[in-house]
Amino acid sequence: MKLRIGTRGSKLALWQANFIKSELINHLPDLDINISIIKTTGDKLLDSPLSEIGGKGVFVKEIEQSLLNNDIDIAVHSLKDLPSELPDGLILGAMSKRHHPADAIISKNNVQLIELKPGSKVGTGSLRRKAQILNIYPELEIVPLRGNVDTRIKKLNSENLDAIVLAVAGLHRMGFDNEISEILDPYTIIPAPGQGVIAVESRKNDKVTNEILNNINHLETLSEAVLERSFLRKLGGDCNIPAGCFAKISEKEINAVGFISDKSGKNLIRGEIRGEINEAEKLGTSLASNIINEGGSDILKDLY
Repeated sequence: MKLRIGTRGSKLALWQANFIKSELINHLPDLDINISIIKTTGDKLLDSPLSEIGGKGVFVKEIEQSLLNNDIDIAVHSLKDLPSELPDGLILGAMSKRHHPADAIISKNNVQLIELKPGSKVGTGSLRRKAQILNIYPELEIVPLRGNVDTRIKKLNSENLDAIVLAVAGLHRMGFDNEISEILDPYTIIPAPGQGVIAVESRKNDKVTNEILNNINHLETLSEAVLERSFLRKLGGDCNIPAGCFAKISEKEINAVGFISDKSGKNLIRGEIRGEINEAEKLGTSLASNIINEGGSDILKDLY
């Protein structure tokens, strides 16, 4: 059987597409899999802040359209790039086992975040990272940073930054482990929903493909991601709001931490929740509701 994978063309995106290809072939060696590169709006507008060009959807819209047009059979994404609502007719057919969920600091002289001097410039294109860092270290200066992983690492020097923040999973996949100065505690700097997860999107009515994808679906990762994405869905947001959620299964229950903040990081509201794994979606919604009721509604009004 032939299977067509659609993906962005960055080194990281291609690594992820090839990873899913190898996972599928490990289970079904007779599969004939081809990878198609699809250029997205996010790839064309690499110099603009993500929050100003449309949020998460700019990395997936063209790929999802190819899926709906039947030009490809599945699409491979970083789950954190996918909006909390998918287009009609598309589903998350599989999620691979989660890689490291946390954020990392890469800095000059290998210093940690707490060691940066007042006024130090920290590069990130994420409102979520910006708000949390400024909440703890208001004396730092956050500088907008876009581009692929290797591009952003080069900008540490070319743009005279003192540190940059990236996802640990992306650095691992690209072989930049030795560049990491510090891995940030995901309960302190809360990750984006789905961070570290490679997701496979498919057509809801494509039963044959979805049965194939069941072979690589990691159920523990799925439950954690369902909670995190339901949290984000309840807030009504994506990359355009400073919010994060991190869920973890341990000892037959799932626990999670989430937050929402204004863009300055001065008004940041956190919450925690725990419960049964099979209630992951309900727990994510409840966590978001708790935060909304504790003042998050005012933050959301200001943000929108």
